[in-house]
Amino acid sequence: MCSAHSHGIRIILLVACVWLLSACGRPELHGTVLDPAKAAPDFTLTAHTGQPFRLSEQRGKVVILFFGFTNCPDVCPTALADMAAVQNRLGADASQVQVAFVTLDPERDTPGRLAKYMGAFNPSFLGLSGTQAEINPIAKAYGVTFVRRELPNSALKYTIDHSPFMYIIDKQGTWRELLQDGIPITDMANDIRYFIHE
Repeated sequence: MCSAHSHGIRIILLVACVWLLSACGRPELHGTVLDPAKAAPDFTLTAHTGQPFRLSEQRGKVVILFFGFTNCPDVCPTALADMAAVQNRLGADASQVQVAFVTLDPERDTPGRLAKYMGAFNPSFLGLSGTQAEINPIAKAYGVTFVRRELPNSALKYTIDHSPFMYIIDKQGTWRELLQDGIPITDMANDIRYFIHE
């Protein structure tokens, strides 16, 4: 017959085992994890291909969203190069990922310009655009901060300062994580692979 003391020890050991097993199934993620995770705000924009892109129709793929513009001198090309490197690391799993670049500068980022820009990094990447009135609430829903800054002495006339995050949305349409430049490519790829196979 078990004593109350030994019964208590068994319960503690059982709880510890369950915790360890659940922890083993969740590798450490390297970005900013949303806790709790939440449904990714849905939206529809036009891809550079001319086809409508609706986020909720991407179920079954991990979506990496990035907000930027093609005249961006540093953050955008760095982020897209990182995403291209991640796709290469993923190998066959890359077919289960969709990278979508939402322009914050629809005035200059025409479909042709977006197509050329995406193609410079990875032909599977989609450049998304719409009117500024369509894009602004989408950016706000994801917490994107951006401001147009005039450049009176430049041929560009203006630039856009914006937040640098990659927004990771899992196969069920849940917003799970934020990634940004500075995280090693291997770690980014491991995070994305986790969301592909979980």
